[in-house]
Order: sequence, then structure tokens, then C-alpha cells
Amino acid sequence: MIEIGKSCSLKIVKQVDFGLYLNAHELGQVLLPNKVAPKEFEIGDSLEVFLYLDSQDLVIATTKRPKAQVGQFAYLKAVATGPYGAFLDWGLEKDLLLPFGEQHREIEVGRSYLVYVYLNSADERIVASSKIDKFLDKTPPPYRNGQEVNLIIGGTTDLGYKAIIDNAHWGVLYKNEVFRDLKFGQRLKGFIKRVRSDDKIDLVLQRGVKEELDKQAMSIMIKLKQAGGFLPLTDKTDADLIYAQLAMSKKAFKKSIGGLYKAQKISIDTDGIRLLD
Repeated sequence: MIEIGKSCSLKIVKQVDFGLYLNAHELGQVLLPNKVAPKEFEIGDSLEVFLYLDSQDLVIATTKRPKAQVGQFAYLKAVATGPYGAFLDWGLEKDLLLPFGEQHREIEVGRSYLVYVYLNSADERIVASSKIDKFLDKTPPPYRNGQEVNLIIGGTTDLGYKAIIDNAHWGVLYKNEVFRDLKFGQRLKGFIKRVRSDDKIDLVLQRGVKEELDKQAMSIMIKLKQAGGFLPLTDKTDADLIYAQLAMSKKAFKKSIGGLYKAQKISIDTDGIRLLD
């Protein structure tokens, strides 16, 4: 089904002076203006486009990719305000409206906000909402332990970081299990640690202990080779220095070098670790 606010593949049906008309099926023929049309094409070619409403409320196509589509969350900068709300830069020429009624607090131009993009059923306009809680946890979580998911960092708590899972649910990354800096609005991959009996979801950034240790051991080997075979790091080194050089916790570092030592890949000396031939 072809939907406003989402990407789709449409065929070129004809060319006019100001662009190309594409067959959008139940939406009719929609214009792809010359400024975003490909230079070379043939009638009948399929193009990947995004559909939205122009300033005259006509359905129009673009080959530009917005920062978020309908049904997705994004961290967008406010670029202007008007009589109906604020306007956000979402990567298209026409800015995205964040109505006053959908603002969880007053919007300041120049600042970025985590918002949900949706289609207003009353007039089929694409708008945003910063009242994100009302769009999450609407269904029981369908995840299995260890499943890879897409995350957007959405805030912090005393426990750690709140993250939006696959544009559908809240989850938590515990601060004692996160060994890198995370930023509000950041997109990254993560994994389901467990779904609790109350449907709360615990997350991790690593699939499992063995996989992560293998990854960290490989990182140490690469750093050693880049440094000429020696790193002045030991199990006595300050944790902040280990993290600054290797982006891993001291605990993970000690486990990784222990594994590399047993595999006779490195030697562990009083002044650091050395790569063995």
C-alpha cells in the first residue's frame, strides 16, 4: 500500500517541463519536481521516493530521504516558530510542523528535540509530537532474549539510559553495563537482555559475554599492532586511562588480556602488554 509519509518505489509514467509524474496507484499520479529528479531515466523506470504534502496540500514526491518517516522517532532541530507551532528540520525543503498541542514544553529555536512523526488523521498532514510517551508501549513487547534491535537514546534515569526500541517500546540500559558515552537522540544497535514479567525491558549493547570478549580481544590486538607491538597498560592501570585508549572497562580489559595470554598471543609484563610473534 502506498502511504503518505513513507518511502516507496514508483514507476515513471510521463515527463513534463517541470518534472516527472509517477504512478502512486490509489493516490493517483504524483509529481517529482525536476530539482530532485534523476538526470537520466526512461519512462517505466522505478524510483525510490518519499511522499509528503507540499505547501498547497498536494501529494508530492522527492528522492531526498527525510530524517524520519511516519511511525518513527527522530532527534530534530527547531528552526522556526509560527502561529500554529514550531518547525523542525527533517531534511526536506518543507519543514516539519510540531503543533503547540503536541509540545511537552516550550520549544526553543536552535535546540533539538526527540519527536515522533505521525500522520494527522484529520487532514493527512505529516506532523511531529514531542509527547513521545503516548506513542510507546502500546502493545505487549514481542522480543526474545538476545534479539538485536534498533535503539534511540531517549533520556537518563538513576538506573542508566532510557532507550526507544524499534520505534515501539521503552527499554533501559543499566549504567554499570555501559562503557562508552551515549548522547540524547543517538541511534545505535542493541540487544534484548530480558523482558520482565511486568513487560519492562532490559537492554545491553553486547549480544553476550563471549562475543563481546572476542570483540574486545580483537580490538586489543589491533591496537597492539598499530602501536608497534606494545601498550603500556596493565591490570594496575587506571580504569579511565584504559577506557580512553581502548573504549572498554578495566574489567573487560583484564578478562580480554587473560584470554590472549592463555592463547599465547601476548605477554603480560610489569610495564605493559606485548604482542608475541
